Amino acid sequence: MSELVLGIDTSHRVAVGLARDERVLASRIVGDTRSHVEMAATTVRDVLASGGVRMRDVTRIGVGVGPGPFTGLRVGIATAQILGQALGVPVIGVCSLDIIALRHAAGLPYDDGEFVTVLDARRHEVYWARYDASGLRVAGPFVGAPDTLPMLPAVGPDMPAACPLDAGYLASNLDELPSVGLEPLYLRQPDADLPSTRKSTIVGGHLRVPVSVTS
Repeated sequence: MSELVLGIDTSHRVAVGLARDERVLASRIVGDTRSHVEMAATTVRDVLASGGVRMRDVTRIGVGVGPGPFTGLRVGIATAQILGQALGVPVIGVCSLDIIALRHAAGLPYDDGEFVTVLDARRHEVYWARYDASGLRVAGPFVGAPDTLPMLPAVGPDMPAACPLDAGYLASNLDELPSVGLEPLYLRQPDADLPSTRKSTIVGGHLRVPVSVTS
């Protein structure tokens, strides 16, 4: 049976993608790291229209749960959960860094060695995790200063070895990405509260995002 998968990630910019089975129908990366509330629902509608499908045709939703900024992650996860409840379809959470890593590893020789994926965490810090050559996460995710990263090739949207966080790739490869649940990976306190020590993960509440589910 054919599956229509919607992918959403707001750990960096607003990324939304759509795939039927393993074929990407539409994918968009919009806004900046501070415009998630304004852009998320609109981009979902635009991607569905570009793919020529209706919201009610979606059979699964994959969502990146970070690491990322407090507000950005809440918007993306809440949008996915609201749509999942309205449509009665499963919502699967994945680590956002895993999406980048799997896409990067797909173009590498298997024995090319380990690498790290990196996202901007602001405050002169980065979110990062370590992967083997197949794209399997072996350590992390962490948050820290760039000079704390291991001496390995680094890939990510803002790195010289650029690799976008593409929600179309998330949607088309959802079964290849480890499910990590739907708790957001903040790794530190919200931006309004400066942490005194480095955090591994914290859990926040819920944010309601108005998303119209049309037939």
